[in-house]
Amino acid sequence: MASRALGRAGPPPPRRARRFVFAFTLSLSCSYLCYSLLCCCEPWGRSRLLGAPRCPHGPGAGGHTLVPKSRPRAPPGPAPSAPAPRAPRAPRAPRAPAAGPPGAQRPGTKRLPQALIVGVKKGGTRAVLEFIRAHPDVRALGTEPHFFDRNYGRGLRWYRSLMPRTLESQITLEKTPSYFVTQEAPRRIFNMSRDTKLIVVVRDPVTRAISDYTQTLSKKPDIPTFEVLSFRNRTQGLVDASWGAIRIGLYVLHLQSWLRYFPLTQIHFVSGERLIVDPAGEMGRVQDFLGVRRFLTDKHFYFNKTKGFPCLKKTESSLLPRCLGKSKGRTHVQIDPEVIDQLREFYRPYNIKFYETVGQDFRWE
Repeated sequence: MASRALGRAGPPPPRRARRFVFAFTLSLSCSYLCYSLLCCCEPWGRSRLLGAPRCPHGPGAGGHTLVPKSRPRAPPGPAPSAPAPRAPRAPRAPRAPAAGPPGAQRPGTKRLPQALIVGVKKGGTRAVLEFIRAHPDVRALGTEPHFFDRNYGRGLRWYRSLMPRTLESQITLEKTPSYFVTQEAPRRIFNMSRDTKLIVVVRDPVTRAISDYTQTLSKKPDIPTFEVLSFRNRTQGLVDASWGAIRIGLYVLHLQSWLRYFPLTQIHFVSGERLIVDPAGEMGRVQDFLGVRRFLTDKHFYFNKTKGFPCLKKTESSLLPRCLGKSKGRTHVQIDPEVIDQLREFYRPYNIKFYETVGQDFRWE
């Protein structure tokens, strides 16, 4: 009886267990299949929950196998054939240089200069440089490289690297006024190119010396007076020609060093005085000497009353007039007229010899 009572309670335990396991497994499989279909392999290949591709989309993707993100499995099928090699691209034609920002590379080649403004200090060299730079056929270095006097050991390659880029039709030019009084400069320039054209801007040596002193005084206010520096013995009228401001004005002595290497036909002398009163005329002769067309004419200049010096008018490449800097055209210090007369007497024989040598009278007396 006891056994029958127990038997009526339900099916044998092993059979119930098998049904339970089967139902649990079926439920789990359905849940997993639904999750795979809904959350893993949507039509766009992305999971709504995770926002990232979980399995491949396309034929052969069953949707029940999670595929790693980094290396998705290729769908079953025949091995893909190797892609056909691409035809080599035709080389592109070089682009024409376009107008770019100020730092963009300009067209042309860096060349050693064909012309040099070699002197003289405080003679008007900066004015000549700024004026000639407005010429489209001339490219000039804006700073003074001092290659042939201070930096010769750096070599011509370094010197060339400083130059602006020029076209075949353009002239490269640089300015360093101290070359004219440097003993080694003529030989060094000749070794670079015996065809180099030389420009020398000269000025009344007395006025030039006062201008030189005025510039030095603005930087060193404690230096002795002009009168003290100019004479070894003022009572006896002994001028101190070793002082740089005086020595530079002995033009004919410095010129002898240049004539050992260059003929006068390769040296052009600009009058600093005429450059002020007739800039177009003086620059016309400079353009003729350089072998370029007379681009700079009267219409390019106007007289600046404040500076007492001519300036360039607006040009196509500049929206503003081009005038010299604040350090140019400064008022000279007042010098005792007797000192000026003594210096004129000192320079007179040197000036006359200079006129005779260059075949030009600058009328400084």
